[in-house]
Amino acid sequence: MNHNSRMDSTPFSPFLGALTMLKPSLIPCVASLVVSVGGLASTATASDLPVARHMAVSGDATVATPMIQAALTYAAFWNTGDGAFAHRALAADFTDRTLPSGRPQGVVGPLQASKAFRLAVPDLNAEVEDLVVAGDRVSVRLHFRGHFTGQFGALQGAGQTVDFQAFDLYRIADGRIAENWHLEDNLSLMQQLGLVKR
Repeated sequence: MNHNSRMDSTPFSPFLGALTMLKPSLIPCVASLVVSVGGLASTATASDLPVARHMAVSGDATVATPMIQAALTYAAFWNTGDGAFAHRALAADFTDRTLPSGRPQGVVGPLQASKAFRLAVPDLNAEVEDLVVAGDRVSVRLHFRGHFTGQFGALQGAGQTVDFQAFDLYRIADGRIAENWHLEDNLSLMQQLGLVKR
């Protein structure tokens, strides 16, 4: 995570009006992909998959469906910590374009980040607040919640509430996330963990 970034709480507002809201013809596609993704990870079920609260799609629904599937599968990874979802969602040559210092490039980076953060916040969950598809890009606004009951570096949690948002922009190629640009509200997170004074 980038520790010096602060994100706007409504990063999608300029884009939502310009895109076509979810078409009725896309609803069966999204429903079928949610069912199909549930079988991807041996430890995860269909109920583990986040569902986007708001979705906007520009263009053909059949083209958008595998892109939505990749984004929701990756969100399921952040929601559950199940690495099988990350392996399914990310391309073999996945590149993090906003790679935090110390995090390895490629699929191993998010796997290590999730594992480390779940040591601090074991009950971490992620909800997909917004999902926007345009061209070969998918934008996702994630809402993370949990409680700091574990260990973060030398700091022991005391049950503090964790509640912050993140914004991701994915480039999708062949149904997988090839590149990711991300921005987390790390100021709020550091304040909640007690690392920075409010």
